[in-house]
Amino acid sequence: MRAAVLYSTVPSGTGFEDAMPLVVQELDRPKPRAGELGVTITYSSLCHSDLSVVDGSRVRPLPMALGHEAVGRVDAVGEGVTDIKAGDHVVLVFVPSCGQCRACAAGRPALCHRAAEVNGSGDLLHGEALLRTPEGQRINHHLGVSAFADYSVVARESVVAIGDDVPDTVAAMFGCAVLTGMGAVLNTAAVTSGQSVAVFGLGAVGLSAVMAAALAGASAVIAIDPNTDKHQLALDCGATAVGTPGDAAGLVAAATGDGVDVAIEAVGSARVIAACLEHVTRGGAVVSVGLPHPSAELTVPALQFAGAGKRLLGSYMGDAVPERDIPLYLGYWREGRLPVELLHTDTKPLEEINAGLDALAAGKVVRRLFRA
Repeated sequence: MRAAVLYSTVPSGTGFEDAMPLVVQELDRPKPRAGELGVTITYSSLCHSDLSVVDGSRVRPLPMALGHEAVGRVDAVGEGVTDIKAGDHVVLVFVPSCGQCRACAAGRPALCHRAAEVNGSGDLLHGEALLRTPEGQRINHHLGVSAFADYSVVARESVVAIGDDVPDTVAAMFGCAVLTGMGAVLNTAAVTSGQSVAVFGLGAVGLSAVMAAALAGASAVIAIDPNTDKHQLALDCGATAVGTPGDAAGLVAAATGDGVDVAIEAVGSARVIAACLEHVTRGGAVVSVGLPHPSAELTVPALQFAGAGKRLLGSYMGDAVPERDIPLYLGYWREGRLPVELLHTDTKPLEEINAGLDALAAGKVVRRLFRA
């Protein structure tokens, strides 16, 4: 099998295409163990979370085969798996919930304790890492998926079976971008018809949140990003107004008078989270979706919470239940109410993955897909 492996991090601002931090190489092809599946990857998708591992913002054990958003076909089925068969069309999911921990028992599989443990160590839900170089060196798995590859062994809990009618170029974006952005609006914030929403950050997750707000019937969907090249795309996704951060206060005032009901922070910035709290009305909610650097700290006036009833909500993977939400969101796509195709910028061969890191860091792409 072939996979893109990260051996050492490269600081942000470095030319990734020149530094070549990801090495596309041959690895021994592992067989699935009990409870696991072998999946032939058809398309993988580059996300800011991958970039955060490359530049060291998200600390992961190296070397690691990166990639966590993908679609494929089941190739091999491990012992004990009875509800998935070879040939099934599957979306890969980066939190393989165990079904038994405190979070899973509470109906919040995105916060699975066991998944957090194995995702952090580079292992799989049902055992230690399987990936090896031909010389025998261990290669860690990325979030149980390692999707920048032509093949992957994953836990059964890391896949959701989907219909054959869904194009791979659409399905590839459902396991992270769509699940996270949609879930932040529909699950975490529980936006209802008539409420107002502002989305800060128009990457694939933020644009998915824009789509979700429009789908929920929000009276105003204000999309904010300093990159004006993304503004028309936000309007196409359902935004009612777009602007840069400097425009935000005026757009919010024009649409609501005193603040939006919900602000989605999809940037990964403590400064933007603080700004969002200023843009929500009394009783409003800020949903933090982006991943700030671990050293970032948030300082806000404490009186905004008890004094104005404002809420600050964290949202990991959109508080999703993947087995429930991916089929639901695909249903919206089939009905023509969720134009996910708009997120797909282009498709490149896996050998161009480092150039893709540069394009993503520069804001030139929303979702670039790769074929191994």
